[in-house]
This record gives sequence, structure tokens and C-alpha cells, in this order.
Amino acid sequence: MIRNILIVVLTIGIAGTAYWGYQEHQEKNAILINAENNYQRAFHDLSYQMDVLHEKIGTTLAMNSKKSLSPALADVWRITSDARGQVGQLPLTLIPFNKTESFLTNIGNFSYRTAVRDLDKEPLSKNEYALLKKMYSQSNDIRNELRKVQHLVLKNNLRWMDVELALSSGKENADNTIIDGFKTVDKRAKGYDEENLQDPTVVAFQKKDQNFDHLKGKTISKDEALNLAKKYSGINSVNESKVVENGKGAAYDFFSVNLDDGKGDGASIDITKKGGYPIWLINHRGIGTQKLSLNDAMTKANDFLKNHGYKKLEAAESMQYDTIGLFTYVTNENGVRIYPESIKVKVALDNGQIIGFAANDYLKGHKDRDISKPKLKLEDARGYLNTNVKVMEDRLAIITNELGEDVLCYEFIGTMDNDTYRIYINADNGIEEKVEKLKNAEPIYEETI
Repeated sequence: MIRNILIVVLTIGIAGTAYWGYQEHQEKNAILINAENNYQRAFHDLSYQMDVLHEKIGTTLAMNSKKSLSPALADVWRITSDARGQVGQLPLTLIPFNKTESFLTNIGNFSYRTAVRDLDKEPLSKNEYALLKKMYSQSNDIRNELRKVQHLVLKNNLRWMDVELALSSGKENADNTIIDGFKTVDKRAKGYDEENLQDPTVVAFQKKDQNFDHLKGKTISKDEALNLAKKYSGINSVNESKVVENGKGAAYDFFSVNLDDGKGDGASIDITKKGGYPIWLINHRGIGTQKLSLNDAMTKANDFLKNHGYKKLEAAESMQYDTIGLFTYVTNENGVRIYPESIKVKVALDNGQIIGFAANDYLKGHKDRDISKPKLKLEDARGYLNTNVKVMEDRLAIITNELGEDVLCYEFIGTMDNDTYRIYINADNGIEEKVEKLKNAEPIYEETI
């Protein structure tokens, strides 16, 4: 009797395990199929966008009026942005595809800058028309290479998951039609990139890759990185710590430090090797009931920045998320806010501890600046605003525009109906550089009984 019961129990257990395994297999397959479908969609969309881009550049060559040319060039900029977005969704991290992305960026920057200028006063030059023709030819060759890859993918029913597997396993150098095809596309784009580097028109549109190369100071050791991590996190009594150097291929050198005090308080922080500057900090502890106001928390954030040598910073924005205060600071140089130099600080509202810090933008953008005087007066700049906007604040500020350039603007904080906006008007020519809708206070939803 007992033997029969054991047999039944074992049978049920085996059946249950088999069913669980089957369910796991089905769920895994569903995830893989979803990922494969996303990759296929992104790839075919990229091929389509390159077709559209080629045709759109071709139509601009036949245009002559501002009324037609400006919208057409704006479309070219939009299409290149879409194409770059599709590239970002493909598993091409380890494939050198940066030349193709650079090619798309150059076209986008050129078309955007040209579209927003007054083409009646400054029409396309002979050199710019020649450049458009060159880009038209280049886009045709690149789209043809993509079409070849697309044909092979469809003909041989190739899977993008195999590409991802090859990349993750380090076997990308093996025979893989998709990988080989994309390398060919990038080689083609590389040739054009090198050719275009001789053209001053393209060089003017190249956006420089911002990095930490300009940082000052000596190269720190692992021990120094650990001590700096303790200093910035405020965790001095450490039960366990780990310091790891950045891997190959990183844009800059840094140490990643993890701290654990053994009592539920721990932090992760990245620190540059050159100079020992903290890039970001996250404290992993739980946060208790709020005891500090947002204003008290800002005082804590101010003290933290001052105590660690950050100067000329001004709080530009403050927000509260549950029991956390988030503050954005920017450099203030003689009354001009410099938004490319921004730092974010998170403060726990239970005890005022700094639990988050992000200085990536500040480290990349901080430099000595020669800030020129605005050509427009404040009242003249106001004249470029929507007449329905009621201005509450105004100041001078430096922002980064769509082309990655720093521009001096008048910053206006204004309201219209029930919404608040931040509007930047170029202080030299009155162009509306950027409009941001500020977040309204979140409503509180209470359950009614």
C-alpha cells in the first residue's frame, strides 16, 4: 500500500516537474520570439528609412524656393533621426557600426541647420548643393548594401537572435551573413566619412564627442578610489568593499566601487581614474518616514556640494518623489546659468543623507567660458514670445541646442492657461531655441470608501 502511494506521489512529482519545465520552455520561447520580432521590425524599418532618406534628399536637389526647401530638409532631419533610432534597437553593440551612425548624424545636422536658417536671405551655396549631391549618392550606395543584407535575411530565413548569440559568445568573427553584411555597410560609410572630412562644410556640422579627457589631476589608485567612495557616500565603517576597473571599449577610464557596512547601508559609485572625480553615486538603503521639508533637504544638498569643493552652483530645480528630494544644480557665471554644467543630487527626507549624485554632464561640460554680451535687449527678446504666455521669471542662460552647440539665450519662465513653460530665445538673433513644458504637481489619488 505504501509502495503504491509512493509511486503515485513520484508520478505526480515527475508530471509536475515536466509541466513546469514545459511552461518555462514556452515562456522562454515567447520571450525569444518577441525579441526576434522586434529585431526584424527594426531592421526592415531601417532599410525602409534609408530608401525614404535617399528619395527625400533627391527631391531637395530639384527645389529652389524656401517654401519648399525648408520643410523638405526638416523631413530629411526627421528621417535620419528615425533611422538612427532603428539602429539603436539592433544587437549591434559589438559591431563597428559607428561610421554609418556618423554618416546619418552628419546628414541630420546639415539638414537641420540649413532648414532653420532664413533661406531667402542666405540660400544654399554651390558647395552645399554639391554636398547634397554627394550625400544623395552615398545614401544610395548604403541603402543598396542594406538591401543585399535584407534579401539574404529573407531568402535564408536568418534570425537576429543568432547575431546576438554570436556577439555575446564572442564568435562574431565566425561566418555570419548579417554581421558580415553590416560590416560591409559600415566600411562603405567609413570611406565616405573619410572623404567628407576633407569638406569644411561637413566638418562644421560634426558634433564633438564629449568626454572626460579635459579633466585635471593625477591618476588615482584603487585604494584612493575606495577612500574617495567612502568620503562621498558618508559610509566610513565598511564591512565589505569591491573596486573594479572599467572594461575594454569604455569611452573613459574609471573605477566602480561598491560598499556595504553590513547593517543595511551600502552604496555604488563610479569615480574617474584621472583626478578622482565622482561620476555618479547611489545609496541602496531603505528610506523611512519623512521628517525633513524639501527646503531642509536643499540645505543638506547645498552643504554637500560646498564641502566637496563645487563652486558657483545654483539650484535650478527641485522636486519631491515620495520621501526623496531631487535637486538640479547648474553653474552660475556672473548671473548667467550654464545648463550644460548640471549636477543632480538626491536627498533622503528621513534624515537628510545624500543618497544619489550624478555629475556626468558637469564633468563633460565644465570649462572656462568666454561669455559674450547679448546682442538683443531683454525687452526685444520678449517680443519673440507667444503673446499668450505670461512671463513670471527671466534670466540669461547658456543651453545646448539641437546641433550640440552652446548658445546664449534669454530664459523665460511663463504660464499659459494652467501650464508652465520654460522658453529659450537666442540672445543674438531671437530664434526660439527650445520650449519645455514643466511638470505640474502630481495629483493625489485617495481611495474612497
